[in-house]
Amino acid sequence: MHEISCPHCKKEFKIDEAGYADILKQVRDKEFEQQLHERLELAEQDKRNAVELAKTKVTSELEKAAAAKDKEIQGLKAQLGSSEIAQKLAITEAVNAVEKERDELKNDLARAQLEKQLAEKSLKDKYETQIKDRDDAIERLRDMKARLSTKMVGETLEQHCETEFNRIRATAFPRAYFEKDNDARAGSKGDYIFRDSDEAGTEIVSIMFEMKNESDETASRNKNEDFLKELDKDRNEKSCEYAILVSLLEPDSELYNSGIVDVSHRYRKMYIVRPQFFIPIITLLRNAAQNSLKYKTELALVKAQNIDITDFENDLEAFKTGFARNYELASKKFKTAIEEIDKTIDHLQKTKDALLGSENNLRLANNKADDLTVKKLTKGNPTMAAKFAELKNGDTFDSE
Repeated sequence: MHEISCPHCKKEFKIDEAGYADILKQVRDKEFEQQLHERLELAEQDKRNAVELAKTKVTSELEKAAAAKDKEIQGLKAQLGSSEIAQKLAITEAVNAVEKERDELKNDLARAQLEKQLAEKSLKDKYETQIKDRDDAIERLRDMKARLSTKMVGETLEQHCETEFNRIRATAFPRAYFEKDNDARAGSKGDYIFRDSDEAGTEIVSIMFEMKNESDETASRNKNEDFLKELDKDRNEKSCEYAILVSLLEPDSELYNSGIVDVSHRYRKMYIVRPQFFIPIITLLRNAAQNSLKYKTELALVKAQNIDITDFENDLEAFKTGFARNYELASKKFKTAIEEIDKTIDHLQKTKDALLGSENNLRLANNKADDLTVKKLTKGNPTMAAKFAELKNGDTFDSE
């Protein structure tokens, strides 16, 4: 239910949603404009008729009075034929009286014209006042819709903005993301996040929205500046390029009622708007971002190329580092192998020398063995000589 106050009698009455919508329709209806125009024309016609009637009446009265005075003068002239002096005196007095009455009639005519002008002005002021009252009523209703959308259509400011966006989403923002910010892991969150991308998936623009509404019955009055710091924090945490406060706070502020307010001097790329500028600010920022999309694409390509070159240089440097390390390790192992081979050769040489020394000793031993005879063994040993003599004669040694 809604309460409506009559602008004339100040009486308040309640109507339901359908009746309220019907009043809004009647206010804007062409039939109302036509009826108002017809009534103004009728009033103007009545005014003209009244003026003409007044003019006719005054003219008729003046003509009758002038005719009566002329008749009276003629009668006086006829009566004063006997005496020239008396006649002149009578005529002079009569003329003076007639002129006096004539002047009075002129004054009456001037007063009638003044009254006519006053009547015209009064009538004009009356209808202008009525028109102004109706215009004020229309403006109040429009202002009520702009400031108190919850009372008009039974929805919150957030729902109002979401409804307005969804009405044109399919045609104006077919690839856009516009959803409530439900991620409060950082301790706070905004109301809505808007993101739009091109066909290739490159992001065109991103906006963090905060909606603030305050009814007339609220005891404490918040200001728009009270919410800018938190909005900037939410924008940075969610990596949004722009931040916008859609606000019904400070309803009497000429600054915020004038249109889109740029507060980038406080926080970068931040704006404050009334609900009626919600769609225009999105369109404005999206269109501006599209103009710079080409440069963003080229910049992304250059960055990608730089990344590719950097990756190549990193891979090449890693290969060089790895190759150098492997070469160093292989060189160390090769040197170690050479050293081991040298050690083995030296060991083999020593073994060879030892073997050669053993062979010489064996040769000498063999020569000594070959040169060894019984005669040499028994020389100076008579006992062994006797034994060998017995063996030679076929006898055996006596084992004692």
